[in-house]
Amino acid sequence: MELKTARLTLLIDPAKKAAFERLCAQQDLTPSQVVRQLIRDYLAQHGVSYLPSGAPPAARASRHAAARPRKR
Repeated sequence: MELKTARLTLLIDPAKKAAFERLCAQQDLTPSQVVRQLIRDYLAQHGVSYLPSGAPPAARASRHAAARPRKR
């Protein structure tokens, strides 16, 4: 789980925003929860890895080692 957050501002059609907020409420989710999940899914779909901001230093070190290309 991320410990730090950053703001993402976007412009959207007001009717689409209202429909999105209604659907989120029906599913007992906040719009932020849904958008965060959409972003995680999109990154995974495109093979983009990242380390959540709250990860312990040991996880960061092993993640960087795994991300380095191997020399042949």
